[in-house]
Amino acid sequence: MTIQEAQQKVDEWINTTGVRYFNELTNMAILTEEVGEVARIMARRYGEQSEKESDKNKDLGDELADVLWVVICLANQTGINLTEAFHKNLEKKTQRDKDRHQQNDKLK
Repeated sequence: MTIQEAQQKVDEWINTTGVRYFNELTNMAILTEEVGEVARIMARRYGEQSEKESDKNKDLGDELADVLWVVICLANQTGINLTEAFHKNLEKKTQRDKDRHQQNDKLK
């Protein structure tokens, strides 16, 4: 599935099953909540915090998909074409960082 197709699928789902988009500020709060759920799994499963028994069945992929879903909702409702935005962002990073990471002794 392309990013554009994902944006279309989310829009179709929102306008049929979901009734309408939550407003942008509500979606921003939801995004923060979802990123927090990803952070909790990462800190406990891959970081130094111990993982609680209740967290062991949490699905990192599902939580990352929740983050992606809300990002797509925000893009849709603010008129952002994520495919174009991603390409521009990749170009920006390539130009800005083309030598920086290669010369970073911390990465060697």
